Amino acid sequence: MKEILIQQDEDTIGVALVENQQLSEIYFEQRERRQLLGRIYKGKVENVLPGMQAAFVNIGLSKNCFLYVEDAVPKHINEYGEGLKNATDLPNISSVLKKGQEVLVQIVKEPVGTKGARVTTHITLPGRFVVLMPEVGHIGVSRRIHDEAERQRLREISQPLVKDNIGFIVRTAAEGIGPEELARDIADLTALWQEIQQRAKKVKPVSLVHHDLGIIERTVRDILSEDVTDIWTNSKTMQTEISALVQKQLPEYDGHIYLREHQDVFALYDIDTQLQKALQRKVWLKCGGYLIIDQTEALTVVDVNTGKFVGKNNLEETVVLANIEAAKEIARQLRLRNIGGIIIIDFIDMDTYSDKEEVVAVLEQELRKDRTRTSILGFTQLGLLEMTRKKASMGLTGLMERECPFCEGKGKVVHENIVCQRVHKEVGQIIGEANGSGILIEVNPAVASYLIGPSGQNLAAWQQELDKKIVVKGAAGQKMEDILVRAYYDDENQEQTVAPVHVGEKLYVKILEPNEENPNDGVVRIYGFVVVVTDGAKYVGQKKWIEIDNAFKTHCFAHIIEK
Repeated sequence: MKEILIQQDEDTIGVALVENQQLSEIYFEQRERRQLLGRIYKGKVENVLPGMQAAFVNIGLSKNCFLYVEDAVPKHINEYGEGLKNATDLPNISSVLKKGQEVLVQIVKEPVGTKGARVTTHITLPGRFVVLMPEVGHIGVSRRIHDEAERQRLREISQPLVKDNIGFIVRTAAEGIGPEELARDIADLTALWQEIQQRAKKVKPVSLVHHDLGIIERTVRDILSEDVTDIWTNSKTMQTEISALVQKQLPEYDGHIYLREHQDVFALYDIDTQLQKALQRKVWLKCGGYLIIDQTEALTVVDVNTGKFVGKNNLEETVVLANIEAAKEIARQLRLRNIGGIIIIDFIDMDTYSDKEEVVAVLEQELRKDRTRTSILGFTQLGLLEMTRKKASMGLTGLMERECPFCEGKGKVVHENIVCQRVHKEVGQIIGEANGSGILIEVNPAVASYLIGPSGQNLAAWQQELDKKIVVKGAAGQKMEDILVRAYYDDENQEQTVAPVHVGEKLYVKILEPNEENPNDGVVRIYGFVVVVTDGAKYVGQKKWIEIDNAFKTHCFAHIIEK
């Protein structure tokens, strides 16, 4: 059972495709900012690079766009509507484009990371049943239509509709439709192309000429199909808009658009929790096995593990069953996370060719649900499955996450004890030269906590060893590996510099562990400073309200209050 959930928030619209209550695809769009993919611009060639057979085109974005020579010369396509590539037959880019030349281009790949958008001169205009390809007088039929008789029928009813060298690709949604519906879709798209051409003649270079439909129109055009049972939304205005669109294209769905006004429709299937799981590196399988998914900018690696799955009969059966379930989940994760580029899958080792074929067949079957083009290349000599998935827009992690300011994208930070070793070395180097009454150390709160130790024991021992006052300050926004060591002077505002709390302050905190000196007390750390909570050990792992009783340089005391 498939359902579409459309959630309208203050400035964002989210669309979720749910299959059997499981999130399969998710899309977001800000109200005032439509996606770049599919936009058509009148651009200007800024630079031609013969050595790369490409050119940079200015269309008004922050970075110039990349135009390959194969996207700048006339296109030849096969029976599926896919471009034929033969690099040896391509002309030199310098004979095709010149600096300063005006060119009409369409974004086929949005900017990702440090890379600008990729554009093409091969304009395509998607409709519900066809994708119009101006200036390519050819008919292609989607690979996803597997019935050869139906493919032939669609070619026959399409042939008379090719006019003025305008070709098209028949989409999967056209399966079973009549020539009238096909002709209507082509006529609408042809009229749109004529409007785009007229607009392009009037505007100056580096101007937007056309943008694709908004997220709601794209949902009805691309996602809504006969196997979708219900559409849910939280906006009366949106319900009306969807209903108007559905009446034109799929009138039988008009009675299946349900309203939960001012409610969170994503809560129907706990979409927020499913999204959080989709951002995690480890994905558990129902059988007890799990996947590890590691993404880079161009390559994604998926590692399949048996985990807690031990099977029933023999090892060979256990491995195949785990791999089959993994194949199904991998196909879903690729759609959900919108992973593109090269994908390497390390299935659990299988001994026989027939077992490998069975797993690949399951993966191929599940990938048929994916509207983005995929290609399985097969197993390598090392037993790794290679495949590709077209990468056109930012993946889920790019939409929902940003690079960590602490690890800078590495995924790991330096351990606290390693940073503490550096701190000790730096203190040792300046201790003799510091003119102040002591040393001030500013570090990340986790490092500060490590330096201070339970109830300030580590810091007290260190001060006694050096016979010098040492003040440790936890700075919440500081990177784990960044440290600042300098002289400390008695006239500095010690309370402000050191203690993050004050007497009488009430805080809602989590009791972390028992106190080593008095096991009945609990310990809380705030920006690296230890708060000893009287009789707090029995609440370890729980959140409680506490009140600060007194505060010292390196630690505080508090008691639990009821609130």
